[in-house]
Formats: sequence, structure tokens, C-alpha cells
Amino acid sequence: MKPLAVLAQGEGPQAVVLLHGVGGSSQIWGPQGSGTVAALAEAGYTALAVDLPGYGGSEAHAVLTLAGMAGAVCDTLWARGHQQAIWVGHSMGGMVAQEACVRQPAAVRAMVLACTSSAFGKPDGAWQQAFVRERLAPLDQGLGMSEVARRLVPGLVAPGTREEVRLSAQRLMGAVPEATYRQAVQALVGFDGRAQLAQIAVPVLCLAGEQDTTSPPEVLKRMSQRITHASFHCIEGAGHIANLEQPEAFNRALMDFLLAHSPPRP
Repeated sequence: MKPLAVLAQGEGPQAVVLLHGVGGSSQIWGPQGSGTVAALAEAGYTALAVDLPGYGGSEAHAVLTLAGMAGAVCDTLWARGHQQAIWVGHSMGGMVAQEACVRQPAAVRAMVLACTSSAFGKPDGAWQQAFVRERLAPLDQGLGMSEVARRLVPGLVAPGTREEVRLSAQRLMGAVPEATYRQAVQALVGFDGRAQLAQIAVPVLCLAGEQDTTSPPEVLKRMSQRITHASFHCIEGAGHIANLEQPEAFNRALMDFLLAHSPPRP
């Protein structure tokens, strides 16, 4: 497989890889999104926002799994000359980071797990099946990804979120290929990394959105309590897409964590 498409900035020796969620792409970290790529580069890091397989400019996998995504990110890092990176994962990207940390621990220096979870449950569970039906219903009705985004995004952002932020999130989700979205949703449903949390030995920041109903703050707080070297931080006024809704607060929390645990080397 080809390396993943990357939005890259900065020339520091320490890499930070940024992973998007099921309805995003690398663009969520760019100038039209959270601005995290530029903020990291300015601080002296090499920022690498990837398009996960099938997203943006990245080649699709025949079968999309979280483990496969983690492997593809590792291969991309190594191809660019980075044996190790700090992994920052939002939502699905946080699950990919957890998979990488367990499967390829030498590739992970530290992690920021944002608005994510350590488990999604059993694929045949009633809640999980309802989740899949809700997210795929517009596609099954032939209405396309733009309708998926129109229906879902308002429930993902905090009440009172600016209209331009909501529209930006809808554009990102609406641009995801339908086949990729279908596979990614199915990949999420069977994820259960709860037993693996105790194996994580690197510094971790569990970062929550105060008004996130998809990955509520209490979920991230419980994760932080099960990881040996983890801390918890909650962003006020943010929902599930905290990096897009509250970019300054998100980037500040990220930078505080990085400077405390993995400052850029001169």
C-alpha cells in the first residue's frame, strides 16, 4: 500500500501525528479547521495530519479496520523517517492511536486521546445496532453523505456553536466517500480496548468536550484513571468536535501536555 496522504508542516525532529474522526479528514487540523498543524509547527514540532485509508487523498483498504488504520499510519511515519511520534487522535482517531500503542508501542512516544472511548461494545448489541442504523439510514435511502452530515452534525456540536463551525463540520463529513464511511462505522462498532488500557505505558492526555454526548467527559475521565500515566482535561463549551468548536482551547491543552511531557528538541 502507498503511504497515507499527509498535511505536513514544520521541520522539528519530533513528530506529532494527527488523526481525524469517522466524519473528518486531515483538513480538520488545517487552516480551515483547528489550525493545529500550524500551531505545532510554530512550536518546533513536525506536524503530520494524515488522511486515514479511504479518506481525502489516501488509498482505500479492501477491508477497513482500526488495526489496519494503525498499521497504515505507522508505515507512513516510517516512510517519512520518523520511527516514533506523539499520536493525537480525535474520536475514531483516538481508537486508532490506542491500537497503535498496543500493537506497535515503539512507534508511540505519547498520546492525546480526544473525545473518544476505550470501547464501543459488541457489534450485535442493541445500542450499537441503533448507532449503525442512525448513521447509515440516509445512505440506505440513497440521500448521500451530505444528508448524513446535515442530520448528524447538529447533535455532535455543543448548543450555541457558531453557524460557520457547524457548516464547516458538515462540509468535512459530506466529503467522506460513502464506501469509506460505511466501513469506518462498522469498524468502530466492535472496538473494545478496555483490557488494553493497563498496558499503555506512555504519557496520555484524555481530553473531553464538556457537552459531548457521544463521548461524554465521564468516559474520558474513567479512561484516564485506568491508564498509568494519564491526565484528564475538559474543554468548556465544546461538544464532540472539540478541536473544531474550540480550537484555541484545544490547541492550548494539547501544547501544555506536549511541553510538559515531550518538549521539542532543539
